[in-house]
Amino acid sequence: MPAATLDAFLNSYLGQPDELRSAVVATVRQLTQAATKIRNTINQGVLGTAFAGTRGANADGDIQKDLDIFADDIFLDAMRHAPVALYASEELEQPVLLDRKAPLAIAIDPLDGSSNIDTNVSIGTIFSLLPATGAPDGNPAASFLQAGVNQLGAGFFIYGPQLALVLSLGSGTHVFVLSTRLGTFVQAYESRIIPQRTQEFAINAANYRHWDEAVRLYIDDCLEGIEGPREKDFNMRWIASLVADCYRILMRGGVFLYPGDKRKGYRQGRLRLVYEANPIAYLIEQAAGAATDTITRILEIEPESLHQRVPVVFGSAREVARITRYHTEPSAIGERAPLFSRRGLFRA
Repeated sequence: MPAATLDAFLNSYLGQPDELRSAVVATVRQLTQAATKIRNTINQGVLGTAFAGTRGANADGDIQKDLDIFADDIFLDAMRHAPVALYASEELEQPVLLDRKAPLAIAIDPLDGSSNIDTNVSIGTIFSLLPATGAPDGNPAASFLQAGVNQLGAGFFIYGPQLALVLSLGSGTHVFVLSTRLGTFVQAYESRIIPQRTQEFAINAANYRHWDEAVRLYIDDCLEGIEGPREKDFNMRWIASLVADCYRILMRGGVFLYPGDKRKGYRQGRLRLVYEANPIAYLIEQAAGAATDTITRILEIEPESLHQRVPVVFGSAREVARITRYHTEPSAIGERAPLFSRRGLFRA
């Protein structure tokens, strides 16, 4: 039986059309067209234009690449042809009002992992679809200051060996790959399920000295391997591309940590709640995983500002829960509690 196309998937989701579902479908289709344009530019590498040159800083203080701006322009133009009221981007200080009467708001990181452009590592685009709520005070950011549980859908494109779309519209997390032969996205994986247990973690170990004690203890226990309290060997991964690390976890399990630390400007982490953490958390939860800020479920956090940063832990559910216990009740972890033997009550 041939694999389903993205169009067939979207038509099935549409079912009996209503305004919101029709808007979501139309917006996803526009996003795929824009992503294909971005992929074609990326494939040119240094031989093309708008590639790895550096500009100034964006609204949040991060250095911008030429491709960051190029990608933002492409997606913003695409959303002008979609039923989208408001467009919020990592590259823009304030949301852009597109169509006051449209039902959707989109928050987007147009080019995640742009620091990897020069090194030919997978990069991507992350997006979150929200109902446009409007605001009595006319604040265009108000639609984006709602908890992630209100998302109508979320996804990311990953520009790697294949152009893939990871998408959830509230019923599982699905993976589609662009078929150049067919000229359309084809479903490669249906309803991914992340294993609850894992022996693989992703973290930037160079920041070890800056971490809080709970994070250091968790990583120490993993690194001690089969001789340590976890009694199993772990592998460490770190790509420095959120979409690439998330895609790997969706494919084979694992846990990702980007905690806050003691460095100036890093106390609240570095990932943005609205257009990075929320859509990734939505995809992970729809794949039976979990996502927290080390303690609180990401999707329950109400944003206070458009570019708010947050610590992030996501992946295999039991491992995410264990990391929470390192922060909230370390004495209850069997291998660390003085009243328990090595095979304690909370043995993973």
